[in-house]
Amino acid sequence: MPSRPSSPPRRVAGKPTPASKAGGQATSKATGAVAGGAPAARAHGRFITFEGGEGAGKSTQLRRLAEKLAERGVDVVTTREPGGSPGAEIIRHVLLSGAAKPFGAFAEAALFAAARADHLAVTIRPALERGAWVICDRFADSTRAYQGAAGHIEPALLDALEAATVGDTRPDLTLLLDIPAEEGLARAAARSGVGADRFESEGLTFHRQLRDAFLAIAAREPGRCVVIDGRKEPDIVTKAIWQAVSKRLSLPRARRRSVRA
Repeated sequence: MPSRPSSPPRRVAGKPTPASKAGGQATSKATGAVAGGAPAARAHGRFITFEGGEGAGKSTQLRRLAEKLAERGVDVVTTREPGGSPGAEIIRHVLLSGAAKPFGAFAEAALFAAARADHLAVTIRPALERGAWVICDRFADSTRAYQGAAGHIEPALLDALEAATVGDTRPDLTLLLDIPAEEGLARAAARSGVGADRFESEGLTFHRQLRDAFLAIAAREPGRCVVIDGRKEPDIVTKAIWQAVSKRLSLPRARRRSVRA
């Protein structure tokens, strides 16, 4: 389950600034209830995840959503998986370099779980407890797709790993950017200056399985997941994402700009 956001965790408040070593100390003014059948609201921050295949545009749309929320006065921490904390970033390098591939899909899943446990402890949970909205590029659904459906790991094993690492820290909203595997791989290959990582270099059949797996997850959990057509123009995708966030999560009112006479 690779991910290519531009950097580890960042706090967004008007404009991005580096997060603290603890994963971004932030507070939120928005703690309203979840609507539309989404998971029950926690009494502090919000947790939004972006999922999808390669080249779906997750990093771009995550950044746009964070900036739009910041304009509403929401303190936002953006992060990524694998990675998002110092320890998890070390594991990220091992995974995306392909060093763990010879040990098989279950070993990779275990490494992802170890990275996720550190990420949650160091970055995500502290930010949520302080009231921040955490937006993460990939989370546990990617493990289910990449190591589960495409890597053929038994769901029961992944359930056990997820229970041990994630616990009840589950996303309030998951935005699945859906795009045909062929188009996504073409986009990924066109990224200037970025070579294919361990997962991008897999064949087309693998990536088609990924897409099917993500769509199956969304179909099973419609209260949490919203499928967004990633083939559309970026501005159209941004609008669809904002509509989904506005519908599913309570947002603070936009700040009024003072007008001088």
